Amino acid sequence: MTKTPMMEVTGLRKAYGGRTAVADVSFTVAEGEVFGILGPNGAGKTTTVECVEGLRTPDAGTVRVAGLDPVTHHDEVTRVLGAQLQQSELQPKITVREALELYASFHERPADWRVLAERLGLAEGRVLTTRFAKLSGGQKQRLSIALALIGDPRAVVLDELTTGLDPRARRETWELIEDVRDSGVTVLLVTHFMEEAQRLCDRVAVIDQGRVAALDTPAGLIRRATVSTVISFTPSAPLDDRELAALPGAVSVRTADDGGIAIEGTDETVNAVVSLLARHRITARRLRVTEATLDDAYLALTNGADR
Repeated sequence: MTKTPMMEVTGLRKAYGGRTAVADVSFTVAEGEVFGILGPNGAGKTTTVECVEGLRTPDAGTVRVAGLDPVTHHDEVTRVLGAQLQQSELQPKITVREALELYASFHERPADWRVLAERLGLAEGRVLTTRFAKLSGGQKQRLSIALALIGDPRAVVLDELTTGLDPRARRETWELIEDVRDSGVTVLLVTHFMEEAQRLCDRVAVIDQGRVAALDTPAGLIRRATVSTVISFTPSAPLDDRELAALPGAVSVRTADDGGIAIEGTDETVNAVVSLLARHRITARRLRVTEATLDDAYLALTNGADR
């Protein structure tokens, strides 16, 4: 880590009524980084970010945002940190335009709310004049994101960023976050979408049962998966299962009733399969090589807790 830390969490613990929500969480987020938090429901993700935002007081451990304690220096932290909460409500009769103008007035140097509204699809049709109570779930989510960015913060926490958005709106929001990152804003992102984390995050912490189960780049987490590659094909002639199982890096070999073969292994296994087929002069029909994804790594690290 060569960049200045924007957020530092060390030995964080938090319990509710004797039930431990966060047992021992530590991580550092560099300035200008997009840092993702993944984990099963109830793993402690939201409690962790609420401590970062200063909305909850830790039972133990330390939290710093730009070197400041979010609880004791809450006012100072709100000037540098924007937040999009997992669930939030506004006054039912306030319009989208009124909300954007109101929140912009809270800041000395706010971002241009018109640009945010345009990028987040809030300027289309009559959305700006629609009251909050009449907005769809997706529109409320977009407004929440806009309000998190309205203060032109140095860092922002986005909890379940694109929940409720359709695929097109989700990708447009990803592009917005990429623009935010490119402008130098640090992003702490809580998400359930593996594709979202893999595309946006520089590093990811997987939290399970209140602890950090793994912390690495998305590519690094994928490499940790027990199986990184699956090779599937139908050979033009039978192959010896024992010979297939002995291939370098092979973890398992499955043969279907129609003669199709699926081998779980590594990149080394792919090369070995090609060499084996060439030696036996066997043709592989419907040959497919599938790389592991962040989904595979996540399921391996959390033992499939979200299934």
